[in-house]
Amino acid sequence: MKKLLYSFLIFSSASLFAQKNPTTKFAVANDIVGTVDMFTGKENIIQGKQVYKTAASLPQNLKKFGYIADNGLVEYKFKKGYEGQDRLTLAQINEGHGVPKDSPVFVDGYEFSNPDTMIYAEILNNVEVKDNNGKKSVFAISKLK
Repeated sequence: MKKLLYSFLIFSSASLFAQKNPTTKFAVANDIVGTVDMFTGKENIIQGKQVYKTAASLPQNLKKFGYIADNGLVEYKFKKGYEGQDRLTLAQINEGHGVPKDSPVFVDGYEFSNPDTMIYAEILNNVEVKDNNGKKSVFAISKLK
């Protein structure tokens, strides 16, 4: 009985870590992933934005981001000269935390698995390395607490 209870507790905690945050709304600018919250207050550097309410409504150039469009996706265009926000590839994030570069990275429970995917460094808050099905993975929360 104890083994059963222990197994259930481990499974529950593992699935809790992997839960997607329903309030996270991702954004993309220049093929780099961020969040809508990250762009709030930066209207002076934004030339325009396009809101897509579902993954099905994404244009061809954004279809590769359909896995993070549960709550829709916003595409931002920067004004000329403001494109240089800090960014990292998943491989760089993993290597910086001592994890194999092809391991997935989780942001607010969403799994990013392509090591070439670029993410704005600003959304990587509360970063931890945790066990994910027997392998180490980087987990991050996009909002500061």
